[in-house]
Order: sequence, then structure tokens, then C-alpha cells
Amino acid sequence: MSASIRILGIDPGLNATGWGVIDQTGSRLSLVEYGVIKAPPKAPMAERLTVIYNAIEVLVEQFKPHEAAVEDQFVHASAVSALKLGQARAAAMLAPARAGLVVGEYAPKLVKKSVVGTGSAEKAQVAAMIAILLPGSKADADAADALAVAVCHAHHRTNLKGLAS
Repeated sequence: MSASIRILGIDPGLNATGWGVIDQTGSRLSLVEYGVIKAPPKAPMAERLTVIYNAIEVLVEQFKPHEAAVEDQFVHASAVSALKLGQARAAAMLAPARAGLVVGEYAPKLVKKSVVGTGSAEKAQVAAMIAILLPGSKADADAADALAVAVCHAHHRTNLKGLAS
């Protein structure tokens, strides 16, 4: 039997950062846990980023993932929004990277295609497929997206340099 790999998936956002943990044993995926990190919306930027970083650091300590995956940034209409999301991504990526984990980055279209079969899927479709792929999941929105990132990583992880097959 193959060794189990634990994956932390992260859907970064400044107001809501979704996270999900799955185990992969061979081609079998199983749900471990999921949730959403809520940073105080009116707090200064540095405080909001610290909340994201600290919460993910706790998740890494608690669930002891072997690998992590983060959804890559998509182009925003506003440069300011793109910059803020980039800062949230950096805060989310830093905790697993500092723990020595390889952190995969996946485009939103690839995440959706890996889970739903099309890169233009809606959030509700992603959540519905996550419930099928990971029995017991009732995740929606940001948490479902984070689980989708973890599933995408499970499907593509052997393509990343430095990861075992």
C-alpha cells in the first residue's frame, strides 16, 4: 500500500482565507478537516496579514501536512485589489514554506478543471464536486475552494520538482 500524503490546500483572501486538509493514499483522497480564516476587515493591513499567517502556522502545527498548495492569483480589474490579494497569498504561503514544506501554486482555472472538469465552473459547482470527491464535506465557498486546491495538488503534485511520486 502507498504511503499517505497529507496536503494543506489554501484559497487566500484578505477577508476570508479558506483552508482544507486532505490525505492522499495512492489515488484515494480522504477529507481531514476544513475551515475559513477571517481577518478583521477594518484592522490595519499588517494586522490582517498577521492573522492569516498565524492561523496557517497553527494549522501546519496541528495537522502536520507533508505538502501545501495555494491558489494562484487571478487578474483583478483593480491593481490595488490585485496587490492586496498578493499580500494575502504571501502571508498564506509563508507559514508552510517556513515549516519546510514545498508549496505548489495552481491557477484558478486548473483548480476548477481538476475538480469539475471545466475551468469556468462556478463556486457552487466546485462545492458540489468536493462533496462527491470528499465524502463528509459540507464545505462551501472559500473552504470548498481550498479543498479543491488540495485535490488539484493531489492530481498534479508529481509534476512539481522536488516532490516524490
